[in-house]
Amino acid sequence: QVQLVESGGGLVQAGGSLRLSCAASGLVFSVYNVGWFRQAPGKEREFVGAISKSGGSTDLTDSAKGRFTISRDNAKSTVYLQMNNLKPEDTAVYFCAASYLWSGIRTPAYWGQGTQVTVSS
Repeated sequence: QVQLVESGGGLVQAGGSLRLSCAASGLVFSVYNVGWFRQAPGKEREFVGAISKSGGSTDLTDSAKGRFTISRDNAKSTVYLQMNNLKPEDTAVYFCAASYLWSGIRTPAYWGQGTQVTVSS
């Protein structure tokens, strides 16, 4: 059974940092691309960024570029989302998700349950 478990969320002041982790099990992690998504209250889930299976490529939205970094450790079956200079508008539930195809990273097959990030002003 495939499981993706996010952790590291919490409450932080604007300008602060958080590092989210996504730990995977039940799949050959090194052959999956992993994406991060978020859903704010009353809004649709949106893509934040992704990292390729080898870690050699990343893709970040314009709002994340310069503030967020995605990395992975395939030996630990874990992907990280480092978020710096957080803003109140970053408040959301953050999800990680896995896709075998890079072209399908925005419609991944496997999802985690999410972790809450709250940024106070």
